[in-house]
Amino acid sequence: MKTHAVLVGFAVSALILSACGGGAAAPAPTTAASKPAAAAKPCTSEAASKAPLPSGKLRLVVGTGGTGGVFYPYGGGLARVLSKGMTNAEATAEVTGGSVDNLKLVNKGDADLGLSTVDSAYDAWVGAAAYADVGPIPACAVMSLYQSFIHVVVSEASGITKVEDMKGKRVSVGSAGSSTEIAADRILEAAGLNPKTDIKRDSLSVAESASAMKDQKIDAFFWIGGLPTAAVTDLVTTPNIKVRFVLTDYLLPKLRQKYGESYVQMTLPKATYKTDADVTGIGVGNLVAVNSNMSEEKVYLMLKAIFDNLPDLQASHSEAKKLTLENAATKTSIPFHPGAIKFYTEKGVWKP
Repeated sequence: MKTHAVLVGFAVSALILSACGGGAAAPAPTTAASKPAAAAKPCTSEAASKAPLPSGKLRLVVGTGGTGGVFYPYGGGLARVLSKGMTNAEATAEVTGGSVDNLKLVNKGDADLGLSTVDSAYDAWVGAAAYADVGPIPACAVMSLYQSFIHVVVSEASGITKVEDMKGKRVSVGSAGSSTEIAADRILEAAGLNPKTDIKRDSLSVAESASAMKDQKIDAFFWIGGLPTAAVTDLVTTPNIKVRFVLTDYLLPKLRQKYGESYVQMTLPKATYKTDADVTGIGVGNLVAVNSNMSEEKVYLMLKAIFDNLPDLQASHSEAKKLTLENAATKTSIPFHPGAIKFYTEKGVWKP
């Protein structure tokens, strides 16, 4: 019988805690989930504001994620290079609940840029899942980023070796309304479980989930994050804590059949968290989004600042080291902003 879980080893170097730790595989190109819905405002020159940039201080807000994840340091890096590279600009990174929060903040004008997984961005574009309450959000991509791994972490004592074993167990599906929660529910459903009734459900952030597992308050948790994720590294390096990473790739065909190509096969290298073998699971891409009404000039200048100061951004986290002009211009689940298309076209990397 095929096993669906990989045990974590415990001779983990504390160096993995650093932002440069990892050993993660290079991300695969992000693939569009499907054609965007016509209901969302198009990412066109007509939709973008024609207003000039303000003559005074330009203040920018970057929506990131929780402090235990990768969006937070990555977004902090974006804020630093925007402040450094744009004239008279001051950018700040805000702690948020992640993708869903970020896109809703972008929609309301409370954030200028937001990091998001590509599946959540598509849901926002069509007004589905966590965005059903607000309807379609006119978000436009400005950069494609790295692939996140959907971590499915279980305590060794739980006896869980595959997703189906979670029935009746205490499971954290991620923060309420987050992209992790959406993916967790979809994976549970693909395994034949009702995510609302077949598990003892908790809605915790990755840091809270790791803490709860240390305290033996949960049996399993889901987390979408880059490699390595600090909170997960902290968990697996804690003495006397034994956890496993559950393999999920066998559920990928069902996910892709129902939700499209946003979900891809991805391998968690054993060096990342010192598992006894690579973990084959499910990955999902990430992107940076803005509102479609942001001016072309503003988007262009933001991207110029980012890529003029790319080494500074790459120092923020190991996942940021993978960012290149070519990767950033990769088509994703929502359309690109015309200001981004102009920038990448001038750089010779845009492929219509």
